[in-house]
Amino acid sequence: MTDSSAILLAHCPDQPGLVRAVAGFIHDHGGNIIHFDQHVDSARNVFFMRAEWSLEDFTLPQGELAAALASRVTGPFEMNWQLWMNDQRPRLAILVSRDHHCLYDLLSRHEAGELAADIALVMSNHPDLGTAATRFNVPFFHLPVTAATKPAAEAAQLQVLRDHGVDTVVLARYMQVLSPTFVARYPDRIINIHHSFLPAFPGARPYHSAHARGVKIIGATSHYVTDELDEGPIIHQDVVKVTHKDSVADFIRKGRDLEKIVLSKAVWFHTRRRVLTYHNKTVVFD
Repeated sequence: MTDSSAILLAHCPDQPGLVRAVAGFIHDHGGNIIHFDQHVDSARNVFFMRAEWSLEDFTLPQGELAAALASRVTGPFEMNWQLWMNDQRPRLAILVSRDHHCLYDLLSRHEAGELAADIALVMSNHPDLGTAATRFNVPFFHLPVTAATKPAAEAAQLQVLRDHGVDTVVLARYMQVLSPTFVARYPDRIINIHHSFLPAFPGARPYHSAHARGVKIIGATSHYVTDELDEGPIIHQDVVKVTHKDSVADFIRKGRDLEKIVLSKAVWFHTRRRVLTYHNKTVVFD
C-alpha cells in the first residue's frame, strides 16, 4: 500500500454500471486506483468489491469522502459498504491460554512489521505466557476464568479491551468458549484458529486419535467467531500431508506449525481490509 490511500469494501445486488461508478468517482476527484478486485456470486446475484486508491492527488478532503461516496455511489447502488484509510491500524488483543506457538508467531511477525496493526495487549486465563508478552513489550493481563466466575471474568475482559481501544480480538489457542454477549461486542472482529479434525476426532487428544486412525492430511481453519461454536465465516484454511512414518509428536509439531501460518494469514487479510462477510461466508480479496 502507498503512504496514503483509501480502501472501499462493498457488496450489493449485481447490476450494470457498478465498476464504472466507483472508478469514475475516483477519477473525477483526481485519485489513482492502486488495487481493484471484484467478484460476483451468480447464485445470489451479489456483487463484491475491494477498491483502493491513492490520496496523494485526491481533491476531496478525507472528512468529506464518506458523504460524497454515499451521495454518488454507495447510496444509489444500495451498497453495504465500509471505508477505511490505510493509516487506520486495527488495535489487536491476543487471547491465549497455555499453548504458546500462535502467540509467539504473531508477536514476532508484529515486531518484524508484517502486521498492519498494533498489538494493544495479551490476555490469558492462565499466568504462563506473561513472560512472552513482556519479552515483546506488550501489556499482559491475567484474568482467571472458571465456570462460576465466567460472567464476571468476561465483564472484566471487556472492560480491559475498551480501556485499551481494542477493535479486533485474536484467539491464539484460547481454550474458553466466549459468551454471546462477548461475541456481540465484536461482530466479524474475533478471529479464531483450530485444527480441522472435528467432528471426526473430538476431545483433548485429537492428534493422538488421528494418528491411531492413520489420517493422511492435517488441516487448520481460521474463522470469525459467532454464537455457533466453530461455525463462523471461514477466512483461511490449509493442509499438510502426514504419513505412517510420522509419530504423534510429528503430528502435533506439523499441526502447530500449520495453525501458526493459517492464523497469521487470516490476521493479515483482516488487518489489510481484504475480507467481506456475507451469509456466514467470506469473500477474501487476496
